[in-house]
Order: sequence, then structure tokens, then C-alpha cells
Amino acid sequence: MSVFDDDHLDLHFIGTATVLLRYGGLTLLTDPNFLHRGERAHLGYGLTSERLTEPALEVTGLPPLDAVVLSHLHGDHWDRRVRRHLARSVPVATTPHAVRRLRTWQGFDRAGGLRTWESATFRRGGAQVRVTALPGRHSLHPVLRRLLPPVMGSMMEFGPAGGPVRLRLYVSGDTLVYDGLDEVGRRFPTADLAVLHLGGTRLPGGFVVTMDGAQGAELARRLGAPAVLPVHYDDYSVFRSPLEDFLTAVDRLGLHDRLVHCARGQHARVVPGGPGTA
Repeated sequence: MSVFDDDHLDLHFIGTATVLLRYGGLTLLTDPNFLHRGERAHLGYGLTSERLTEPALEVTGLPPLDAVVLSHLHGDHWDRRVRRHLARSVPVATTPHAVRRLRTWQGFDRAGGLRTWESATFRRGGAQVRVTALPGRHSLHPVLRRLLPPVMGSMMEFGPAGGPVRLRLYVSGDTLVYDGLDEVGRRFPTADLAVLHLGGTRLPGGFVVTMDGAQGAELARRLGAPAVLPVHYDDYSVFRSPLEDFLTAVDRLGLHDRLVHCARGQHARVVPGGPGTA
């Protein structure tokens, strides 16, 4: 039996925005963050944030990876445990900004930078995934935008090597809602699952730099994805919008039937048209 006779994507939510993805023989990881409770992530300019949860898996317990998809270079998405233990031979699809630092300072020579709408393809056996960089803005404040690292969303299109796309997975990255995200839905109107980075991350001065619950629900409405998985909402002290905010906003917009319940350590089985939990 071919791996595509049971055509699905297994999604394992590890914590923060870290998700382990398996499709056929392919294994990918998003935004690797493996700090433990009480450890602090570095956010730049002397800012740190304490981790409040434990990851569902240790970085040393990861299976061999075909690629890492990194939305941006912040300490709650790429941390010192990852720098120490992740194999330098793993390809990393990320922003050009992050690539310069990963290659020059950290020795990840297979890091590749994607500008918005550019793609990279990874294959293993008879399976492939095309990763396309999508728009994202960590802040809408013009000065703060220049201080924060550039961020990308990503569309992952899975299918047989050389064949048609079977599944699409959208990952928002640490973005706020703005009109530029509408182009995502126009170019990719049939994503099977949207993974949304929430938390309402608040920096000193009151600046919010990730979607709160209301913004996350609004993006889910705009995208029209049949299923939505919230992540990145309770792991760090700078996250100020709890999951309940998102659940309330989703109910208010009449989107409750699109919600995927997948807590840290759980799996979701994504099939064309939507997922189920396992």
C-alpha cells in the first residue's frame, strides 16, 4: 500500500508555535522552542520573557528532520537549546534576515531565505512539500517594525513528489491582522487548516506584537479555512491574551465548528477538507 492510500498529515503540537509535521516519509518542524518552565527567552534589546509551560517533547527526542520552517528569529521560536542540539545539516526555510544570522553566527549553512511569495520544495521518498513565504507584520507601528525582526507566514503544500497538491497548511507566524494578509486567501483559497499564532504578546510601552483572541478570530474569518488551530497563547509571560479570548471571539463570529482542539502533546490528523484530533 502506498503512503498516499491514507492521505493525511499528522500534526503534533509541542508548545508555543512548535509543531511537528509528518506526511508520508517527510518530517518537518515549525518554530522550534524547547526551553523549560522558568527559563527565559531572549527577545532582543535586553528584553526577556519567562517560559510558563513545559514543551511536550525534548529537542533531543526529535526524529530526523527534513526541514525546519522558521517564521522569524526570536528566542521563543528559536532558542539556545535548539542552537545546541539541532543538527547543523537540517535545512531551515526562513526570512533572509534570519538566514544571515543562522549561517554566520550559528553554523546552520543550509538555512535558506525566502522573500514573500518565494517557495522552497523538500522531498523524501515519494512525498514532497512546497513551502511558500507569506506576508506578516510583527508590529503595525512604523518605528517598532524597524526594531523587530522581519516575520513571515508560510503555506505548506503537501502531496506526492511531482504530483498534485493534496493538503495545504497555513501557518500565520507572529503577525498582526492587516490588509496585506487578504492576499493569502486570494492566492490560496483552499487551505485545509490554519495554524494561528495568538497570545496578544505585549512589550513594554503597551505595544501588542502578536494577534490577540479577537484578531485571531478575525483572521480565521477572512481566510475562510475550514479548520483553525490556535497555538502560541499561554507559554510565556509576555502573552496577555489567553486562549479563552480566542474561543469567545470565535463563538461570536459563528466559527466554533472550525475550531480544532489540540492541546500541548496532542496530535491532530489533517485530511483534505479538515482535521480530526487523536
